[in-house]
Amino acid sequence: MKTDLPSWEVYGNYKSGNYGAHALVFTIGHLRVWFSYQTPVAFAVGNADPIVRRNGWGPTTGKHLNAIDGGNKKTRLPGDAFEAQLRGVLAETT
Repeated sequence: MKTDLPSWEVYGNYKSGNYGAHALVFTIGHLRVWFSYQTPVAFAVGNADPIVRRNGWGPTTGKHLNAIDGGNKKTRLPGDAFEAQLRGVLAETT
């Protein structure tokens, strides 16, 4: 059933519900935001490829990022640039 209400799901290949709770993607309208734990690490609008933040944490977040972009580290943005772009998208949608 298609709905315009926000939704969430686990991304990546995580069999454990406990671990999967730390790899969530939220969809609100045309905006998807991926989280690693409580930190937004990627977003996409519509059918566009995700804009992904560089890993500034560790191997677990690295696995989350790889699940989002297939390991394409060349296109990942520094944290400040990623946050500025995400804030801009959020300002347009609220």
